[in-house]
Amino acid sequence: MSKIEEILEKATRLRQQGGGTMAAPTEVKRPVSPATPAPPLAGAELGPYKTEQRLDLVSPYLVSVTQPQSPVAEEYKKLKSVIIKLTTGERFLNTIMVTSTLKGEGKSITSLNIALALAQEYDHTVLLVDADLRRPSTHTYLGIPNEQGLSDCLMNGVDVGSVLVKTGIGRLSILPAGRPVQNPVELIASSRMKEFIQELKHRYPDRYVIIDTPPVLHFAEAYSIASEVDGVIFVVREGQVPIAHLKEAVGMLKGSNILGVVYNDVEVNRYSSYHYYSYKNYSDYAGQGSA
Repeated sequence: MSKIEEILEKATRLRQQGGGTMAAPTEVKRPVSPATPAPPLAGAELGPYKTEQRLDLVSPYLVSVTQPQSPVAEEYKKLKSVIIKLTTGERFLNTIMVTSTLKGEGKSITSLNIALALAQEYDHTVLLVDADLRRPSTHTYLGIPNEQGLSDCLMNGVDVGSVLVKTGIGRLSILPAGRPVQNPVELIASSRMKEFIQELKHRYPDRYVIIDTPPVLHFAEAYSIASEVDGVIFVVREGQVPIAHLKEAVGMLKGSNILGVVYNDVEVNRYSSYHYYSYKNYSDYAGQGSA
């Protein structure tokens, strides 16, 4: 039995025994209602869309803000603490990619809640980049426009600072996906994208850059980005992906710095309305970066 199978089997046993830790809700396809204007937030930076308000989030899946005292939000806080521990040391590992094997495993919701949790810390400024040009969703969950963003920076040389959306939520800025493109894989795998990631890393050396990417299997974008970032967080939804596909996806990221795995949507108590997740440091079961 592989190390990956061992950790998944352990999580399954935990579910059957009724113990575990609260988890992040899974990614959903339903749209978010447009944000309702809120009172101005003193000191909030203004973005290109001229909103002087703090975003009023209405999506129930952004629990780091909408339900900050909930058990699920507490688990995101724990996940945030683990990420900080793994990325701060002699060198600040500030560029982090979040991905999954297939769509629908909760990677975008995980990206958003990690970014929100980090941004509400006094010590951390966060930039969340929606690099899933195939199925962008960050703008939908936040209720912000997607008129300009990453694709415009890569294709038209638009300065990233001019298209950032300042949310007014902690110290969080958003780079939306931008206008649709016909060739997302060529664009994301281009040398311009590699240069762009390095530009973000050095232009904002004191902030976390969280990058939401397409799933690993079937699309090459995640593989291309993984080689450029400091670390990878891998989201696995229970019962969603055959173990063979999971192995293949993780194998494709071999050589990347996989910080850990979020085991998502694990229902450990059939009488509870909550879902659960388990976060594991990848080195706990992958050994020296092997698949």
